[in-house]
Amino acid sequence: MSDLTREQRKAESDVEQVRTRRARDEQRLQSGQVGSARDLESLQHEIESLQRRQSDLEDVELDVMERLEAATAHEEQLSARETELGALLTEIDQAVERAYASIDAEVEQVRRERTDTAAGVSDDLLNLYEKRRAQHGGVGAAALRQRRCEGCRMELDARYLGQIAAKPDDAVLSCEECGRILIRTLESGV
Repeated sequence: MSDLTREQRKAESDVEQVRTRRARDEQRLQSGQVGSARDLESLQHEIESLQRRQSDLEDVELDVMERLEAATAHEEQLSARETELGALLTEIDQAVERAYASIDAEVEQVRRERTDTAAGVSDDLLNLYEKRRAQHGGVGAAALRQRRCEGCRMELDARYLGQIAAKPDDAVLSCEECGRILIRTLESGV
């Protein structure tokens, strides 16, 4: 952009120099200061040459002005787009902050629920759960639904399901495939 501005100033300066010189020569011609016919002819030729040069320089100046105008318009469009994207980024940052706050609140709620639930569980069972959780990527227990362990997604064989059905409701069960603690549900299928 600054290159085009410099180019425009130079073009304007060049045009002005030629105009000034042409005006001076035309004034000399009209004032009758030229004595000989040969000097008169030379001066007329120079004025014509300056007129062509001025026309060429004005075309260059016009071209530079048009390019500068287009560059300015493009810069304004980019600036408007930057402002628009900045506003969008601010909205996204705010949404991310709200999501983090929501996640943090949910994590805190789950921690409280876990603490409340763990208070009613024996230390032996909690230790077993923590051990299985460490072995299985943070999931130490899984629901038994429709004869399938929700942890490993494997269907348990009928013999093992029969053994599970025969155990008391408070018995600690493990999946024979993945080893996670099994939690019986109304949909267990046993």
